[in-house]
Amino acid sequence: MSFLKKLFNKETSQMSKKVNLAVIYYSSNGTNFQLAQWAAEGGRKAGADVKILKVAETAPQSVIDGSPSWKAHLEETKNIPTVSLADLEWADAIIFSMPTRFGNLPAQMKQFLDTTGGLWAQGKTVNKVVSAMTSAQNPNAGQEQTILQLYTSMYHWGAIVAAPGFTDPSVFVAGGNPYGTSVTVDQNGAMKEDVRAAAEHQAKRTVTIAGLVVNGLGQ
Repeated sequence: MSFLKKLFNKETSQMSKKVNLAVIYYSSNGTNFQLAQWAAEGGRKAGADVKILKVAETAPQSVIDGSPSWKAHLEETKNIPTVSLADLEWADAIIFSMPTRFGNLPAQMKQFLDTTGGLWAQGKTVNKVVSAMTSAQNPNAGQEQTILQLYTSMYHWGAIVAAPGFTDPSVFVAGGNPYGTSVTVDQNGAMKEDVRAAAEHQAKRTVTIAGLVVNGLGQ
């Protein structure tokens, strides 16, 4: 019994460190901001300390001014902190959320990733547990490809990709994307699939895996 008690206490101590989750998003009309909020909620339910962070907007103001919904969304989210490299260092787990742009990452997200070379060179991106979500106006408009493009950068980071797979019924309800939660939106910006539970599940899974990594490597 004493052996089991020692073993149990050791395993308890291994899981003592709380996971830091950064939910990093880019959104021009609010869809991915909403996905980020749901992911943050899932992360908190899993016991993580959570930050919601946006990447900097790089589009010309003249283009933004030509889209009332884009301009309004930027105004509505002006108080959301912009992600920094220090936030990446802080995070044990990271969930990215961004729309697809021609089957690829939006320039704003790519611009941010391109600033992380210094952290990468210092080994500070190694073993970050990451996952990704996306949106488009058509389910065949590059949703899976956008997530996989993001993951390609994560492999170079030395990060650990925590895709949702088919690990929960919510994935099927959301459209069945095993690489990450994805949603289609209509011309008015309304989501066509019910993805809230899938986004929460993906965050919980990411935090759970990060907890195993952080506490396991910390012994």
